[in-house]
Amino acid sequence: MPDTPEDKVCAACGRRIEWRKKWERDWESVRYCSAACRRRGVTDVDRRLEAAITDLLASRSGTICPSEAARRVDADGWRELMEPARRAARRLVDAGEVVITQGGRVVDPSAAKGPIRIRRP
Repeated sequence: MPDTPEDKVCAACGRRIEWRKKWERDWESVRYCSAACRRRGVTDVDRRLEAAITDLLASRSGTICPSEAARRVDADGWRELMEPARRAARRLVDAGEVVITQGGRVVDPSAAKGPIRIRRP
């Protein structure tokens, strides 16, 4: 079996992008896992969520919930920011700044379903 290129991480949502045969010629230019991520990109709110996560972690020694970062960015509309906060956490995992845990164990951010916690590596 021929070697396939290494997986990438989506620039918008932080999920793993697995190599596909149909992308063989364009693999170097693939940055997003879907058309929705390509349209969405990384917004100012996304960057503020990343900053909120890193600020919260810098101010304590344990873990944080993505909702804490969402509340810091928008106290009234934080529920709508929950998925963007999870995306921000996945991008920070790719950057090596944080890890995502469930039940106290580090998990693959692309496969994590349900409640997560974020902590420093």
